[in-house]
Amino acid sequence: MSVTGAVTIPSGTTPFVDIARSDWAELAPSASMTLDDSDIARLRGLGTALDLAEVRDVYVPLSRLLNLYATNSRRLHGQVAGFLGERSVTTPFVIGVAGSVAVGKSTVARLLRELLSRWENLPRVELVTTDGFLLPNAELERRGIMRRKGFPESYDQRALLRFITQVKSGVEEVRAPFYSHLSYDIVPDAEIVVNRPDILIVEGLNVLQPPRQGRSLAVSDMFDFSIYVDARTADIERWYVDRFLTLQRGAFTNPRSYFHRYIDLSEPEARERARSIWNEINGPNLRENVLPTRSRARLVLKKDADHSVHHVLLRKT
Repeated sequence: MSVTGAVTIPSGTTPFVDIARSDWAELAPSASMTLDDSDIARLRGLGTALDLAEVRDVYVPLSRLLNLYATNSRRLHGQVAGFLGERSVTTPFVIGVAGSVAVGKSTVARLLRELLSRWENLPRVELVTTDGFLLPNAELERRGIMRRKGFPESYDQRALLRFITQVKSGVEEVRAPFYSHLSYDIVPDAEIVVNRPDILIVEGLNVLQPPRQGRSLAVSDMFDFSIYVDARTADIERWYVDRFLTLQRGAFTNPRSYFHRYIDLSEPEARERARSIWNEINGPNLRENVLPTRSRARLVLKKDADHSVHHVLLRKT
């Protein structure tokens, strides 16, 4: 293992340990591999080259590390309650998963939910994406920020923070809005219900943002552990364009799809349109808002051009 300056902080002062994939794979030799090829196919996102070898080398050890953190957090919570003479009320261990559009963070979140739920001591794991806290399209249009969808200002930050705070407070039942990727909008009167799980995974572009100006608390302050899925910007752009082309031949063909308007584009036209969306929206959001939060994560998964994780950065403290 070696210390690296790969994160955006001064070289030689990084709080991260850089662990090669081969070394990382050896850190949990007794952890059993419980997934098979059908599980991987079900969990893998569009364009994500995930296989059993990567799950065994990267994500099984990561699930073991997270299980250790969650188990010890629960134990510490009980000890502190005893010290204070209070009744111990178990609250969920909350994990944040951040990263760019098309980097594969949704696959990482789904995979971790699957793996963590198979540990005997903390079996109830739920996943919520911050898409449900995007402002409805009508409100984005009213504010003139429809083309900044995914930027921090396009979310109902107060509602998201209130949701996470209620979860961390041990509220028995907490509700979140439901977002449809087909209609590209919030679905009225539809909700996701979280019933005090052992672990809650919160996945989204901007979940590691620091407190906004004038506010003392951010969603990231509620996390017990945080993960940033990282890759070179040029690779992410290529993955985004390839995913756009795949969706054009699949989900976009549904007349109810918000992106149905793109089905008649030729392949060169579709590539150009995808690059335009990237250059106008996703690229700037990555540079201005998402990437600067990378150094706030407790763990960074660094991907290579083929979508596979080649290094893990783990915060020392």
